Amino acid sequence: MGFSIALIVFSALLLLLVLMHKGKGGGLSDMFGGGMQSSVGGSSVAERNLDRITVVVGLLWFAVIVVLGLLMKFK
Repeated sequence: MGFSIALIVFSALLLLLVLMHKGKGGGLSDMFGGGMQSSVGGSSVAERNLDRITVVVGLLWFAVIVVLGLLMKFK
């Protein structure tokens, strides 16, 4: 039960983190104003930290899925 709740929480968090990323252009992000370029070049510290947090949450999400799969297999 706990891993199912963790999967829901990590899924929602991962969705929010991905949506917070700045659009790189050429995709659906252009439709919502993500295609506007700012005058500041490169990525900021906040964007790099957001990238790192997104990767960590993605790895945790993957680990929870693997654990849930193993629990279902050996039940």
